[in-house]
Amino acid sequence: MNATATQQLPVVVIGAGPAGLAAAAHLVERGLEPLVLEAGAKAGAAVREWSHVRLFSTWGEVTDPAAEKLLAPTGWVKPEATTYPTGGDWAVRYLQPLADILGDQVRFGARVTGVSRAGRDRIVDADRQAQPFVVHVAHADGREERLFARAVIDASGTWSTPSPAGASGLPALGEKAAADRVTYRVPDLDDPAVRSRFAGKRTAVIGSGASAFTALASLADLSKAEDGAGTKAVWILRRGISGSTFGGGTADQLPARGALGLAAKAAVDEGHADAVTGFRTEAIERHGEQLVLVGEDGRRLDPVDEVIVLTGFRPDLSFLDELRLDLDERLQAPVELAPLIDPNQHSCGTVYPHGVKELSHPEEGAYLVGMKSYGRAPTFLALTGYEQVRSIVAAIAGDHESAERVELVLPETGVCGGAGLFDQPDTEQSAEGGGCCAPTPALIQLGTSSPAPSCGS
Repeated sequence: MNATATQQLPVVVIGAGPAGLAAAAHLVERGLEPLVLEAGAKAGAAVREWSHVRLFSTWGEVTDPAAEKLLAPTGWVKPEATTYPTGGDWAVRYLQPLADILGDQVRFGARVTGVSRAGRDRIVDADRQAQPFVVHVAHADGREERLFARAVIDASGTWSTPSPAGASGLPALGEKAAADRVTYRVPDLDDPAVRSRFAGKRTAVIGSGASAFTALASLADLSKAEDGAGTKAVWILRRGISGSTFGGGTADQLPARGALGLAAKAAVDEGHADAVTGFRTEAIERHGEQLVLVGEDGRRLDPVDEVIVLTGFRPDLSFLDELRLDLDERLQAPVELAPLIDPNQHSCGTVYPHGVKELSHPEEGAYLVGMKSYGRAPTFLALTGYEQVRSIVAAIAGDHESAERVELVLPETGVCGGAGLFDQPDTEQSAEGGGCCAPTPALIQLGTSSPAPSCGS
């Protein structure tokens, strides 16, 4: 296939979530043909799985400008910009209407199983960049299909591959055998069946991010309800508790995100959750009808009834194996992006806005965007994904000036210190280390109402 013919092919977008549908909207705006392939049955399939969770970004921060322009002629009305949608709201009131207006350019029940260059595996150099991409698709009805594309934008996210309880990055011994008592999602406690599973039970929550905060706050609310007597959470942290553990609080430029950490702190302070620090899970053992968590240091915790593992997500790169991707060896994110988001070093939650320059690979025309682009790094915002796809689509269209222009200012978290660091209280951190607060994390006393120090203090 010659270069002219390749340019006539669609741009394949993998995933009909927020970033994928925004990419399609930008492609349409540029006069390019998108083809969105979504494994789920509806737009925002992954978002719908946490439909009960309220976002900490407002409606004004979770809709894309190009998508709004595409929706406007249909009579779509943007929800009040200052209000906070749930995942369900986001999917039903924005993502699905956007997919509907794109029509046949979005295909559901279409799972991408492989991406390569036509006639070239990853070894072959000869005439490689001149070949179109070939995309293998498995449909829900069992059909297999081969499609060709001028470029591929992978916005498939990381939702399908949650990280395990084991601190080594591998499942803890016994974790798979205890699958009936282990969940990797924030439970929907408004669902009667789910509520009965956790009401009056002792639940371990493993993790230290926004999802863990949400779970702790929800379990605390349940413990105070008439049907929740005896509900107790055990919060498992791999690090100690320092000033940054509960997030940025009032210093967070996204107030609802800061409030999540304060709610988690309140759950601990009020006795609805006990915190276990410096605990790195090695095994999950069954003891009758309960589970016992065993740490790498030999500690054995009191038995629990349920375990909620909220230790982050990781990208599924298996179907991209024939592409030449330049990924950071730790984060599995593009190498140019990785230093900006590395939780071992990242300070104060500030990410420099980025686009095609940081997201390009040796395989020209292949991009990872949205949550997928962050690899194993946390703290991704929808705004980041929208700026990514705006820049990438501009580059595909040949508008390199626009592609290289930064059009976004991201809010800071107000959190200091890298989430990937182990606690080393005896080791001084120099000012060159990138921290913006005191060099040594100060442990805080649980059960007090004093605010956690933050970058804004």
